[in-house]
Formats: sequence, structure tokens, C-alpha cells
Amino acid sequence: MATQTSPIGRVVAFSAARPWVVLLLGLALSLAALLYTARHFAMTTDTAELISTDLEWRKREIAYDAAFPQQEDLIVAVIDGATAEIAESAAARLAAGLAERRGAFRSVRRPDGGPFFDRNGLLLLPLGTVQETTEALVRAQPFLGPLAADPSLRGVLGVISTVLEGVARGDASLRDIAPAAGALSDAFEAVLAGRPAFFSWRALIGGGQPGPREMRRFVLVQPVMDYSALQPGAAGSEAIRETARSLGLDPAHGVTLRLTGPVPLADEEFASLAQDAELVTGAMLLALLGILWLAVRSARFVAAILITTLLGLVVTAGLGLLAAGRFNLISVAFIPLFVGLGIDFSIQLSVRCLAEQGRHPDIRDALAAAGRGVGRSLALAAAAIAAGFFAFLPTSYVGVAELGLIAGLGIVVALLLGVTLLPALLVLMRPPAGGRAEFGYPALAPVEHALHRHRRAVLWIAALAAAGSAALLPFVRFDFNPLHLRSPEVESMRAIADLMADPDRTPNTISALLPSPERADVLARRLEALPEVSRTVTLDSFVPGQQEEKLALVADAAMLLLPALEGVQPLPPPEDAELVQRLGATAAALRRAASGAGDEPATAARRLAGALEGLAAASPDRRAAAAEAVTDPLATLLRQIRAVLSAGPVTRAELPAELAADWTARDGRVRLEAFPTGDPNDNANLRRFSAAVQAVVPEAVGVPISIQAAGDSVVEAFIQAGILSALAVTLLLALVLRRVRDVVLAMMPVLLSGLLTLATCAALDLPLNFANIIALPLLFGIGVAFNIYFVVAWRAGEHDLLQSSLTRAVVFSALTTATAFGALWLSSHPGTASMGRLLMISLGWELVVTLLFRPALLATSPEDAAGA
Repeated sequence: MATQTSPIGRVVAFSAARPWVVLLLGLALSLAALLYTARHFAMTTDTAELISTDLEWRKREIAYDAAFPQQEDLIVAVIDGATAEIAESAAARLAAGLAERRGAFRSVRRPDGGPFFDRNGLLLLPLGTVQETTEALVRAQPFLGPLAADPSLRGVLGVISTVLEGVARGDASLRDIAPAAGALSDAFEAVLAGRPAFFSWRALIGGGQPGPREMRRFVLVQPVMDYSALQPGAAGSEAIRETARSLGLDPAHGVTLRLTGPVPLADEEFASLAQDAELVTGAMLLALLGILWLAVRSARFVAAILITTLLGLVVTAGLGLLAAGRFNLISVAFIPLFVGLGIDFSIQLSVRCLAEQGRHPDIRDALAAAGRGVGRSLALAAAAIAAGFFAFLPTSYVGVAELGLIAGLGIVVALLLGVTLLPALLVLMRPPAGGRAEFGYPALAPVEHALHRHRRAVLWIAALAAAGSAALLPFVRFDFNPLHLRSPEVESMRAIADLMADPDRTPNTISALLPSPERADVLARRLEALPEVSRTVTLDSFVPGQQEEKLALVADAAMLLLPALEGVQPLPPPEDAELVQRLGATAAALRRAASGAGDEPATAARRLAGALEGLAAASPDRRAAAAEAVTDPLATLLRQIRAVLSAGPVTRAELPAELAADWTARDGRVRLEAFPTGDPNDNANLRRFSAAVQAVVPEAVGVPISIQAAGDSVVEAFIQAGILSALAVTLLLALVLRRVRDVVLAMMPVLLSGLLTLATCAALDLPLNFANIIALPLLFGIGVAFNIYFVVAWRAGEHDLLQSSLTRAVVFSALTTATAFGALWLSSHPGTASMGRLLMISLGWELVVTLLFRPALLATSPEDAAGA
């Protein structure tokens, strides 16, 4: 028989006869691989390298990135202030502090601040807003001048006292200072209570609290990246946080700093993956040990299997580095793939060896018999699985192509060590003979007989299940948005979720490079006419419209305000004793003005009087904190007002070089940016937006286009690899089995379990994504291997397969993989959890097919099948 002359059987027998030689050779090979890995280890965490640069959309993306290198590898520092003044001051101070750390950052810039926006930002707003703002400034003129002359708490108290004098004369009323009294009371009471105190002059002048947009600023930072680290931008992010801490930019001072953008998103992805690493790893190891023990019921067999698997991982890592030169974010998945598939070979040989020990008490003889019994099927399964992995090599998905190369080599390693090192270890460990004539499931005999009797019914049910599953395939979704795979709890994701909620600041925009500003203006108008586009931005968007009318309003305000704001020598801060006296005098004046009245303005005046009296009686530190709460935002406000009132005509030529560089490439081409309407985080909306823009500007690039194109490329790569691997495996089986029916018998269960898995995903609305799709090669490999084992055993004349040691090995191999890697489901990381979920679903169906469909499929004898 073929099994008696199996080359694998002879290799097993040779290894069992010379265990020390094989062990030393295995250790030497592992040591060499370990040394090579230590000296040549390289890993890239750059996600841009996962997809081939030969694709047209990647070429456009690379060309665009080359035109604007300042937009690559960005950390977006999102600064939210308790007030608009705090946000502006914090952003300016952080940008200045980061600019001094030249070794850590390539560039630091403010896209929404700086001298140009300070001076001309008002002109970029609608004419009505400009009019409202200048009128509010004019109304505030009576107290802006005195505050500019004395920008201290004493000056603030002086302004209040001046109004109170008007109240006493009947020229004013307490209602005029009620808003200020309420805001000052809030701040001073917070100081007295030891809480952070925040006061906004801008809110006071504007007559209302500014919205989140006015209290949010940005600093764009390009860190020096270290792609040899798992978190390439971690050092840059830490430098930003360290600078912020040194400047006191923290919640205690009214500042919330969050980092987002491509760099923190990628870095925190690894941090979130590692968050549950101990839990997931512990669950994996416990499941692996538990199922292995149940499979072989021998600690020595378990130890031999684990040692073989561990050394195989070391050898595969070295071979992978030698072949691919480095690992990437996807190719490191060779670890679970190797364990899931490689351990199957060891389980098959071990379980068969245990079964053979009933006839061959000597472990060497049992191993030799096991090698003869399963060697051919192991070799064929390994060849088929490796061919399936190597089918990924010609695809454009570079990450998976490199995974296919390394995993394919790993399968070869797993087979070689499984038939050499494992037998040697077992001989050296000398496990006691089990004396089990058949290490299988005799209790399943009634089930198997029932499946044989009702073979046609079972096959019809399977056919209907396959047809129903095929009908559900159009409903299988692929979620191409990588943000949906990230933990929503990490800082970078929370920050970007906030930005996406703002249609004017969403990162899901589309850009295009155009030959001239005139061409950009023409296309901008065409795009803005589309219902999928909310607005467009070009360099000319920073040249204000209706400048003549706006500048006239600014000039009128400047004529009234600038004389009191410029050329004024501010008074020095008061001594504490003087401040105590002023606090008491102002409090007394407030109480006199409010005496006898019970309306809201009078109540607000008495409340402020109480706060001032509290400050007068408090420690000097409390008074200093109260002064800081009102004078720091005052300094920011006065600086901003002076800048706004100096606004002048703006032309394209006068735009700052840094701003122009963000919108004009070095070769003179200009950038056009389009913003979507609707939900910028909805996949369907992004598809419509991308299609509409590309219909007008085919060369456009951007996040909505790239993530969809990447998703399409991934799906196309898997379809291409699936077709190639199916052809390769089918051809291999045809060459070895030499009967069409046997090839069909080997492939039908793979097809059925795959259809059932995808149908379950559709029925439960579990989309495929960039993470869980990596599990498909593992599932395909396991399915092919299991089917080959059964078909080869069936061809060799073995009967009652459901009761055999083969079924035991297959069941426990599936359970080992399912429970070990199903532990990924425990991860709080959505992408990792989705991979564990898909593995569990697929392996569950694989067990169903193994226990129910396959016995019915192989119910006839090989001779009858050949005759048929």
C-alpha cells in the first residue's frame, strides 16, 4: 500500500531511531534562526506600504503627498479652552514652545492662527458677522480704553466703579453691568472655593458664550518618525505632552489637549491592541493547553507539541526575514497562522501515534506506523496550504502578499519539524504506552450509521444550505472604513469623532491638484453645485470677499477705538494693600447701588459685592489668582482687538508663504479641497461623495477615496488569491489523487463551510473588514487540510471515519484553533475582536461539516465511487 512506502513514514521512522541527532540539528537550526532574527529584525508600521504603489490611485496619492510633504506624518494637537481667549493663548504658547524643539519636530504650524489670521481673520467672515462684531467693539469702547490703560484687577474694579457712579447720577443702571457682574462673580467665587476660575471678555462683549468652534484651536506638528518602533510617532507625541505640561496647559488652567491625526491614530492602535494582551494571551494559552491535553491525554505529548511549535515559530521568523527582508503590520499574523495550522500537523501525528500504541507498544514503532498512516495526507495538506498562501504573492495587497510568503514557508517548516523534531522529542520523553486499540470515538457509531442510511437526505440538506448561503452572499458587507476597527475609547479616536461632527473640520475631504487658480475656481463652482458637496476651499478662499464694505466697518471702529488702545502706557500692577482697599470700596458701592431693589440686576450686584468682600478678606494668593483670571484673557483680547483693527486689503500675492505653501505645490499647481454634505462618517455617504467628485475631477485624492480604493484593492486581492489558490489546490489534488470525483470530494466541504461562514456574516450583519479578512487564509488552510485527511484515509480503505482517531485529531485540531484564537473575541479592540468572532463562526461550521456532511459524502466505498 501507499502508506507502507510513504516518504514521510520513513522520515518519521528515521527521526525516531536517531532522536539526539535530530534534536541537536533542530536546536542548531532554531539557534541560527534566532541569531539571524536578532541581527536582522526589521518591521515597518507604515500602513502606506501595505498596498502596492503600482495602483493608479496610489500613484496619485503618492504624487499628491510629494507635492505637499508638510501634510505627511501629522500630529494634530486639538486644543479646547474653557474660553476663547484661553484656547487662543494656549495654541500660541504651545506652537512657540514646540518650535524651539527642533530635534523632535520637522515642522510646527497653526492652520487657524498666527499674524495673518489675527489681523485679517475677521474679514473672512460674512459681512453681517463683521458688522455685528465691529458694532459690539464700539459699544465696548467706554471700558476698553480704561482697561487698556490699567489692564489689572484694579482697572476692572475701576470700570465697575465708573458705571456705579453713573448709576448714582441716574445716567446708567445696574442692568448695564449685570452680565459682567454675573461672569465676574462666577470667576471670583471659583477662586475663593479653590476651583479653577475662567473668565471671558470676548463672551462679555459678544453678548453670549462662544460656540465650541470659537473655543477650539489647532497646532499641526510633523514629528521625527522612527519606523523601526511599533509606535513610530510616540516620541513626538510625548514631546508635545511634555511641552504642554511645562507650559501649564492642562484642565486646571482651562486647557484640554488631545492628539489625533495619522500618527497618533496609528500609534494608539498598537497601544489598544496591547491593552488586553495579557488577558487574550492568557486565555489563548489556557485554551491551547486544555484542548491539547484533552486531545492526547499525555503531558509529555503536550510538551513535545508545544516545543515543536515554539521552535517552528523561531525558524519561520528567521526564514521570513530572510525572504521578505522585514515584517509589516499584516505579515506578523504569521504567528497565529503558524500555530493554528502547524499545530494541526503535530496533533494528527500524535493522535495517530497514540492509536497505534495499542498495536505497537514501543514508541518508535508506533511513530513509524503513524508516519506511514498519515504521512501522505500530511504532505499533501501542507503542499495544498502552502500553495494557497503563495497564491497571495502576485496580488497588489503587499501586506498580505508578504504574509503569504512567510506563512507558506512556515507551513513547510511546520511539516518538517512535525515529522522530525516531534518524533525525536517523543522518543526522548518516553511517554508511557496507552494501550488504546483505537484512540477515536466509538460512541459515534450510531450517528455515523444514521448518516450513512440517510445519506441522500443529508446531502440534499447540505445542497439547500449551500444554495441558501449563496443567496445571502450579496448581503455580505465589507466595511472599508479603518476607523471602525479602532477602539473608540482612545484619545485620538474621541478627538477625531469630535472633528467629524463638525462639517467644516472633518478630515474626510477630497483634494485635487489643478494647473492654475483659474481652473481651480471653475471646478470649485462646478463642485459646489453638486448635492454631495457642501463647500470647496482654494487658496483664493483666503482672499476675503466684499473687502471694501468690510474694511469700511473696521475703519470706523478703529477710528473710535485705536486712540484709546494704542500709544497707551499701562499702569503697573497694584500693590496688594491697594487692591484690598479697592475691593472693599467697590463692594460697598455695589451694595449701595443695589439697596432696596430685588430685581435680577440688584441680586447680581449684591452677589458680586459678596465675592469682592470675600477676596478682600482672603489671602494674597487668592487675590493674585482672581487677578490672573481676569487679566490674562484681557491681555489676549486687547492684542486681538488691536490686530483686527489694523486689517487692510488682502490679495493673493500678500498671503503668507506658509499658507500659500499649503495650497500651492512647488511646481505651481494649486489645491482644491471639497467637503461632503451629510454624515462624513457614513460609508454610503462617502461613496456617493467620492463618486460625485471624481466624476468632475478624476485625478482627485483624499481619505474617502483612498479608504474605499484600499478596501476595493483588498477585496480584489483576496478574490484573485482565492481563485489562484483554488486552482493551485485543485491542480495539486488532481495530480496526486488522479480522480476527478476525489478532488470534488476534497473541495466540496471547503466550499460549503466557506458559504455557511459568509452567510452567517450576512445574516448577523457582521461585516468583513481589514482585520478579520486576514483570518480567511487560516480558515481556508484548515478546511483544505481536514478534507485531504479524510479523502486520503477513505481512499486507503479506512471505514467508519467518524469513529476513528482521525476524527478525534480533526475535532481537537479545530477546537484548539477555535478556542485559542477565539480568545481574540475577548479583546476590547474592535478589529481584533472581529477576527476572533469570524474564526469562531467559521471553525464552528467546519466542525458541523466534519461531523455531519463529510461522513455522508464519503459513505460509499472508493471502489464503488470509482465504478460510478
